[in-house]
Amino acid sequence: MSQVHITDTVLRDAHQSLLATRMRTEDMLPICSKLDDVGYWSLEMWGGATFDACIRFLKEDPWERLRQLREALPNTRLQMLLRGQNLLGYRHYSDDVTKAFVKLSADNGIDVFRIFDALNDVRNLRVSIEAVKKAGKHAQGAISYTISPVHTVEQFVDMAKELCDMGCDSIAIKDMAGLLTPTATAELTKALVNALDVPVHLHSHATAGLASMCQMKAIENGCRHIDTAISTLAGGTSHPPTESMVAALRDTEYDTKLNLETLQEIGFYFYEVRKKYHQFESEFTGLDTRVQVNQVPGGMISNLSNQLKEQGALEHMNEVLAEIPRVRKDLGYPPLVTPTSQIVGTQALLNVLSETRYKSITNEVKLYLQGRYGKPPAEVNASVRQQAIGNEDVITCRPADLIDPEMEKLRGEIGTTAKTDEDVLIYAMFPEIGRNFLEQRNEGTLVPELLEPAPGDTQAYCAAATEFNVAMHGENFHIKVTGTGHKMQDKRAFYINVDGVPEEVIIESLDEVVTSGDVETARTSSRSAGSSRPKATSPGHVTTSMPGIIVDVLVAVGDKVAAGDPVLVTEAMKMETEIQAPIAGTIKNIHVQKGDSVNPDESLIEIE
Repeated sequence: MSQVHITDTVLRDAHQSLLATRMRTEDMLPICSKLDDVGYWSLEMWGGATFDACIRFLKEDPWERLRQLREALPNTRLQMLLRGQNLLGYRHYSDDVTKAFVKLSADNGIDVFRIFDALNDVRNLRVSIEAVKKAGKHAQGAISYTISPVHTVEQFVDMAKELCDMGCDSIAIKDMAGLLTPTATAELTKALVNALDVPVHLHSHATAGLASMCQMKAIENGCRHIDTAISTLAGGTSHPPTESMVAALRDTEYDTKLNLETLQEIGFYFYEVRKKYHQFESEFTGLDTRVQVNQVPGGMISNLSNQLKEQGALEHMNEVLAEIPRVRKDLGYPPLVTPTSQIVGTQALLNVLSETRYKSITNEVKLYLQGRYGKPPAEVNASVRQQAIGNEDVITCRPADLIDPEMEKLRGEIGTTAKTDEDVLIYAMFPEIGRNFLEQRNEGTLVPELLEPAPGDTQAYCAAATEFNVAMHGENFHIKVTGTGHKMQDKRAFYINVDGVPEEVIIESLDEVVTSGDVETARTSSRSAGSSRPKATSPGHVTTSMPGIIVDVLVAVGDKVAAGDPVLVTEAMKMETEIQAPIAGTIKNIHVQKGDSVNPDESLIEIE
């Protein structure tokens, strides 16, 4: 059989790669009837970063998105991306959590589970594959494609055979960064097709401008399943255009049998939708052959640039891209895919912003070097490991073997805030933002981030959000303002949250709630000069290398610490970092508490 089958990524990876995963369900549902008529092999619409973005930014229940799309797409397979034992979070979960997540995903509508491990450690995929098979769904084992001195075609083929032995129904080449070349694609595809009895799928990003050629070479060598994206959300860090590949294969032995006119109508729809998300367009979504050097995947480079922009550090982008390969080598050449792309990328950023490489090391890097994510593909830098974890033992077993069952514990922690096991899993994936999301949902106070209108557009695009600090009569107050409506409206509803206490007000503009300075100053949040913390001026002042959030304060006033002792835990770019005492001494003052936003050059703790 020569017909080529299409998986369209427009509802997930396409907007993750180009628009920082910000597309809302309300913009997906109107086109679903046409998507359902196309005849795709599947639509990839869940998993990856969508779960995180739904609760962190969009204030949508990701499970409800799945249920709505399942109902709107009754004739099409729904596909998700699952990170093996990491599921959709950034750590390994216990086997009972993994099984529960897969079962509930299947029950709510997922048909195809593309399962991968960031280190290609197949031990981390077994439980997920078994759970998918038990649910009667399609288990697709994915090879995280990368290039390094230790990765070979033979190694990838051996991995694919192991995945098939575990019960996988198909194998995907997951080229998350667009590293494949046409020649490499032909060699790898041919080797896999000849060695396996199951279909081979190809997923490749168009970052370097090679993906369409790679797909043709894969097809010529036996691949019959390719991932594409509707043209108006294709190219760059996304995928080859669906319409272009359908046209290229039409009237050949590989004809997809898809209707080009219907696909073009869908493309026009998303052309208009994309305008709504213009503020999330990355500066790095065009053709960029640097990916052949830095290996940063499509979704990662889009989100990285967006996060750097929010932190006022976008000028460091090229330095970070140059540092990423060096960090990757130090960590034993992991493929750059979630979560290792975030682990490597955040550490690279810390190395760039710090005076010394590895002056600050994220908790995730420490866990990685302990073996908590699995076995690295190659030997790690011994001096970096020593600096990160000292003489601690490195585990060699499957990491999840060391994790006790968690579901009952999680149910107890979240309590009645969770109404269903789906809610418990929201909390499990992202404890802090998950709990906040569930509480706000239960209270009816969920407000999504602002969608700024495109130039000349007068539609109301939803909620605004501003945060800043106010010092009054010797006390500090954290002010958060959220609101709805368009700035052209005469009156709009705003919600002013003072240190966690909300109050609704009806005002004519955001300017009315800013007591000093202009709106743009307020929008800089706690990064503005409104912070009342003293500047770091002495060796005993504890600072952070990059803007972030305080996750935990590990010391109290009066505690004695040695130089290098952890005193704070911060979160930036979804990664946690321990901040260490710069000198030995006694804790004199603490200027932060859990949940505070902090910036470089501020004195967070004083040690004397």
